[in-house]
Amino acid sequence: MTDAKTAYPDRYYAAYDTTAPQPTPVIGWYDTGSMSSLAAVPPAASLIPVSAADWANTTCFRLPSGRGVLNGKIIDYTDPVPPVPLATQAQNALVVAHQTVWGNYGALNEPTPEAWVTYLKALRAIAEGQDTTSTTLPEAPA
Repeated sequence: MTDAKTAYPDRYYAAYDTTAPQPTPVIGWYDTGSMSSLAAVPPAASLIPVSAADWANTTCFRLPSGRGVLNGKIIDYTDPVPPVPLATQAQNALVVAHQTVWGNYGALNEPTPEAWVTYLKALRAIAEGQDTTSTTLPEAPA
């Protein structure tokens, strides 16, 4: 059995996904000196050692979120917001467009202008995956 101090020469560590592109979020904090079992702790080689002063700083350094790893250093980190797929954007725009067309034309029993029909069809094609070449949504009619 390996000695805990040999396996974890530092007491405090930050864990992160070593296979993820960096920067990547810190996903765990370990105080190996206070743990009764180290069985669930990743190997020290895949962790970032943390100084005692940084470990004690729970207001700015050791936070439940907002910390990441870049090139072996712990940094401020905000998860990037993934882009909304164009089909989802089109579906959302289609809901608004339907409401607009109904409110301005359908509810009044007026014919829908061709520009709005073209716009609705273009949005529907993107939302349903028939249009796979567009990279942006069409402009809504004035």
